[in-house]
Amino acid sequence: MSTNSTRAPFPGHPGAARRVSDLLPVFPWDKLEPYKATALAHPGGLCDFSVGTPVDPVPELIQKALAAATDTPGYPTVWGPVELREAIAGWLHRRCGAEIGPQAVLPTVGSKELVAWLPTQLGLGPGDQVAYPRLAYPTYEVGARLCGAEPVEYGSVDELDGSRVRLLWVNSPSNPTGRVLGKDELRRTVAWAREHGALLVSDECYLELGWSAEPVSVLHPDVCGAGHEGLLAVHSLSKRSNLAGYRASFVAGDPVVVRELLEVRKHGGLIVPAPVQAATIAALSDDAHVAEQRERYAARRSALRAALEAYGFRVEHSEASLYLWATQDRPCWETVAELAGLGILVAPGDFYGPAGERFVRVAFTATDERVAAAVERLDAAR
Repeated sequence: MSTNSTRAPFPGHPGAARRVSDLLPVFPWDKLEPYKATALAHPGGLCDFSVGTPVDPVPELIQKALAAATDTPGYPTVWGPVELREAIAGWLHRRCGAEIGPQAVLPTVGSKELVAWLPTQLGLGPGDQVAYPRLAYPTYEVGARLCGAEPVEYGSVDELDGSRVRLLWVNSPSNPTGRVLGKDELRRTVAWAREHGALLVSDECYLELGWSAEPVSVLHPDVCGAGHEGLLAVHSLSKRSNLAGYRASFVAGDPVVVRELLEVRKHGGLIVPAPVQAATIAALSDDAHVAEQRERYAARRSALRAALEAYGFRVEHSEASLYLWATQDRPCWETVAELAGLGILVAPGDFYGPAGERFVRVAFTATDERVAAAVERLDAAR
């Protein structure tokens, strides 16, 4: 059978004229592999503080809820049962002070999925701008590029073109810096977004991990007033409940926008599995396991911070979240290489934007034993 050698390669083929991957930046974590190899070769083994993935057990009550719901042969719904949405709304009221009902919440398949595809699901495209903080989680930029919108960094919303920004990301507590935005700053940002008709989406995945500052939700009435028009808040159970492997998260806020997302996601089949929905109800209905996990992280944070500062680092912000934003006042990759020689792997600050090029992000999500090992190595190398 003859083939037509002039036919254009199929989409996704390396020879295709346009590939989606061409729109995206290089996946940053691939650049860290040589340094990981160096750290792995340390006689005492790797102390990995780079990614920030939970390492502690999933609380037993959540495991039991998941197991009890495994005999679910039918299709779950995208919106989930009312019991799930009531649990989400109840937690938002109890923990965030939000006056919100189950009609204004929506479970999602992990928060990264939502961040990456939200601009597309909202119908954004060429000519629109998606704005995000100058130091930020890289997936905000990825989400803009996937739909063909223009990604724009900002230090202050006053720098932005209000006629073009359609989606405005806020992240407090911040990844990577751990910075917390106060009520006054959030109020000003909400007012700017409403004045210019931009949808403000607040990534609040670390809200329950405040250390020297108390994070506040954009859905709190002291921030947004009597209603949630033009606002969404994104939350995850990955960090506060050790559920990164469950992909349990949700978005909440403006009921009109939530309903639009629901319709789009129904067509796309973006459904949280029924056992995970049951586990989410259990996780949001219990605060004790969150307090226990906070104590673990607080001890690890204190030990690592003291060791880093004694070694010669300066820690900035870091008043919340799971990270220490640290600098030796030199290029971040030099610091990454130095620590890799000690068997310690951290994330270079330029993963989060050029403004982070002299910082590293140190996640205190490793086990107590690995944290102790890193502290011992830093102390010995001083």
